[in-house]
Amino acid sequence: MKTSGNTVLITGGSSGIGLALAQRFLELNNQVIITGRDAQKLETIRQKYPQMGIFAGDLTLTATQEALVAWLEANYPTLNILINNAAVQYNYLFTDETDQSQQISYEIATNLTAPVMLTHLLLPLLRKNPQSAVVNVSSGLFLSPKKSASVYCATKAAIHSFSCTLRYQLEEQGMRVFEIVPSLVDTPMTQGRGKNKITSEALVDEFLDCFQRDRFEIYIGKAKLLKWLHRVVPSVASRLLKNS
Repeated sequence: MKTSGNTVLITGGSSGIGLALAQRFLELNNQVIITGRDAQKLETIRQKYPQMGIFAGDLTLTATQEALVAWLEANYPTLNILINNAAVQYNYLFTDETDQSQQISYEIATNLTAPVMLTHLLLPLLRKNPQSAVVNVSSGLFLSPKKSASVYCATKAAIHSFSCTLRYQLEEQGMRVFEIVPSLVDTPMTQGRGKNKITSEALVDEFLDCFQRDRFEIYIGKAKLLKWLHRVVPSVASRLLKNS
């Protein structure tokens, strides 16, 4: 993959990994569009980066997905890279007495249903353009889930599986499907959780190196070690992550 001259859509691009990716792709002379739920935050980012496209809305809603696709077709017909980055993580136990139904539904919709549907809706546009690719952000937790985030871990396992099967389906059509598998990254979502986090900027460095070399499964930071542990001594990997 080339790292310049692309038109890139990044969901969840107003902070964390998404914003770091957007900033770097801009520096590399790409056209960049970011999405997010907070219109004011997106507008603040555009004031700093006037060349960046922004789209505000909740992508768990079918109407918002369809509106985004129509807007992209009209304004960014050269779109060739989709980065499904937006995600939420709630920490709770199913044994809690409180009603977690809304959190469960929203977590699945944000982390799994929305990226799958958006990929489906954007494939016709992506396939029209050269050097097209889908990039899905999963998590090292799909290998060894943690006790307090069962739905989050399950959705990331599903995103890993979806990335694999989509790659199989598109490989003969010249489209690439990448998966970013990060370790714990210092983002707003992980505030107050864990230690020894990597920065979003370090993640982007590793990602771009693998991206331009067509390394489709990109394990970042300690996720490389977790992959090895899971293969060699899976019980140790499970024990380490269980209460993380």
